[in-house]
Amino acid sequence: MHEWNNFYVAAAGAAGALAGLIFVGISISLTKILSGPILPNRALTSVILLLAILLVTLLLLVPDLSPRLKGSLLIIFGLITWIIITRLDILSLHLTKKIYKRKYFANLLFNQLAILPYVLSGVLILFIGDTALYLIVVAIIFSFVKSVSEAWVLLVEINR
Repeated sequence: MHEWNNFYVAAAGAAGALAGLIFVGISISLTKILSGPILPNRALTSVILLLAILLVTLLLLVPDLSPRLKGSLLIIFGLITWIIITRLDILSLHLTKKIYKRKYFANLLFNQLAILPYVLSGVLILFIGDTALYLIVVAIIFSFVKSVSEAWVLLVEINR
């Protein structure tokens, strides 16, 4: 487990820095973000995905965590995050104009790919051990990519 520490420290630092930058970006474009029905949910999703990275990596940096506790916490944390993100996505889907619904499904799918590996890794840690931590890497990569793409929309695309 010790060999993962540098990865978790780097991911936690990057997630914290990006979350701070997204908050600044949101505050700069707050009026435009709040004027649309979906943009506030997208902003919140972006922050939640980065917070998920931060919290999971900090959790995994706790020394001497048993695989059972680690897996259980990942399952609980992953399910809570999944419920929040999925609820935001469903609400946004209902608010999306019909011509954009198909495009929004890709957004919804990407969010699922960012969150579900946390839950799956927790389950697998309970059964096969720390080898399942490689799934956390998938969740972190998808979460970073999704958050940065949302930040781009919130900072650049709404100002075009």
